[in-house]
Amino acid sequence: MTFATESLRFDLLSKEQLAILISWAAKEGWNPGIYDIEAFWAADPAGYMGCFLEEELIAGGSIVSYSGAYGFMGLFIVKPEYRGRGIGEKLWYLRRQKLLEKLDRGASIGMDGVVVMQPFYERGGFKIAFRDERYERVGQAFPVHANIVEALPGEQERLYPYDQLCFGFDRSAFLEKWLQLPESRVFVYGDDTDISGYAVLRKAQSGFKVGPLFADSPDVAEALYQALLNSVPGEQVYMDIPMNNASAVNLMKKYDAKSMFECARMYHGQAPEVDIDRVYGITTFELG
Repeated sequence: MTFATESLRFDLLSKEQLAILISWAAKEGWNPGIYDIEAFWAADPAGYMGCFLEEELIAGGSIVSYSGAYGFMGLFIVKPEYRGRGIGEKLWYLRRQKLLEKLDRGASIGMDGVVVMQPFYERGGFKIAFRDERYERVGQAFPVHANIVEALPGEQERLYPYDQLCFGFDRSAFLEKWLQLPESRVFVYGDDTDISGYAVLRKAQSGFKVGPLFADSPDVAEALYQALLNSVPGEQVYMDIPMNNASAVNLMKKYDAKSMFECARMYHGQAPEVDIDRVYGITTFELG
């Protein structure tokens, strides 16, 4: 297929076009959550950019800003028939520039880059901070710790301060939807005044995905992981972990979870100050 470069148009995506991009992610085997779009859109309605050829979306990716304090790039996909023509490279640099313009001066941008693309991202100013790996395990019955409760709709705002402590930035607009997605479960270790950890399990294209799993200690993380596995016996459960959290790695080993693939958390600008020892499960490779 041939086309003139000047026939390409780069623009922000509508919610309907974001849905197309997420459907591509499913075809790529990234296994997105079935209901992710509602939370993704709430995080930043101007946070998705694409390349169009005669009004057809042929490539896209996220450029989400968390109130200008932090940005994240992900969901970067070019339709297979348009790869190898420089479209992805042009779109990627345009996305990076657009996101920098949205952020406060000095704010950093994060991304989770697959191994084969890491040299390209490094040429674009990103540096590897740590490796991520996705782990898989089948859910099974476990006793649920007495300190774990399930957060129900309408009472989840109490998690926002703890989430910011672990994630590093306020993302309440995202969480308002993320914590109430259909077929999701939210488990909390603690009570209204003393939260020591929480975890979210959501329905994916295949099985269920954990994200985030934040905890103050390995014991709390293990109790939450057991609650997650217990909630979907016989189903596949996936969790993306930062490999520089030794306790998260040990947790996966203890429960015989299998590594599926790896990528790397990379940052443009200075890496944010995040207590990685509290991060056992990354929320999502698409938005951080």
